Amino acid sequence: MNSFSVLVPLNTKEQRLDKFLATSEVVLQNCSINNRSHLKNIIQSVSVNEKKVKFSHKIKSGDVIKVDWEEIIPQNICPQDIPLKIVYEDENVTLLDKEQGMVTHPGAGNWTGTLVNALLFHWKKDSISNNSTRPGIVHRLDKDTSGLIITAKNIIAEDWLQKQFKDRRVKKEYIAIVCGRPPAYSGNIKTQIVRDSKNRKRYKALAGTECGKFAHTVYRCIACYGPFSLMRLRLKTGRTHQIRVHMKYLGCPILGDPIYGSKNSLFPEATLMLHSRLLAIRLPGEMNFSEFKAEVPLRFKKILKVLHRKYEKCLLTK
Repeated sequence: MNSFSVLVPLNTKEQRLDKFLATSEVVLQNCSINNRSHLKNIIQSVSVNEKKVKFSHKIKSGDVIKVDWEEIIPQNICPQDIPLKIVYEDENVTLLDKEQGMVTHPGAGNWTGTLVNALLFHWKKDSISNNSTRPGIVHRLDKDTSGLIITAKNIIAEDWLQKQFKDRRVKKEYIAIVCGRPPAYSGNIKTQIVRDSKNRKRYKALAGTECGKFAHTVYRCIACYGPFSLMRLRLKTGRTHQIRVHMKYLGCPILGDPIYGSKNSLFPEATLMLHSRLLAIRLPGEMNFSEFKAEVPLRFKKILKVLHRKYEKCLLTK
């Protein structure tokens, strides 16, 4: 069971509780909802000023709302024979180069065709019970982000890897083709990241505030080609959409990003040009870090070929 509290802001007009919750930024940051019907399905109980109420209850400024909720999980998640590009595997972990378009784990609207479904088949496991939709998943990649992701084959390995991610001891590097040029050869982006209250699928970066969650990305410009740049990006924190939001914040949205970018006239069919290229982590029982690299995807090679042909390569000064 998950829970969180919401303080109704001052000057909020009196309104139904369910209507307020469906548009509250705090709710959106804590659980993904599609509409009020979905909200009512996942909420187990709700109280206002410590008194249990119905969704029709009228809330007002200053009210304190406590919500207990739990995501709907299907009875069984079944293994599926989906091809996987395995980079490394032993008795404890499976490290893969995830294809673009694959969802990491089951969730609302994506109960099949996920990496978890594929792993269950690969690991020769039967369907799992409804106490977990993420067996072995210790971190995730967005659906449209390709590249390295490590998974645990047993609970001991899962705890070992999760602790490293929690303590930020894992080295994660990405490559991206962005629109525009960064203001410097390299730099640090440090902001808070909050969900966009106007669009639940988007997040935004804010400076000079304590709202949201702290996010830190280190960037380096590998090369520029006319109005495009090839970037190397290292995550110091792991927030949802972090790189995509930070590139937008930098003024260099990622090419092909359907949420934070816009359609590009030179590459109108481009998909998200973001790839998890390098992962360094201590494998279970090991004291030294193991470093893994993924191949540069074909979609990157095709666009870079055009950029090399059309523009002169430019290196920013350090």
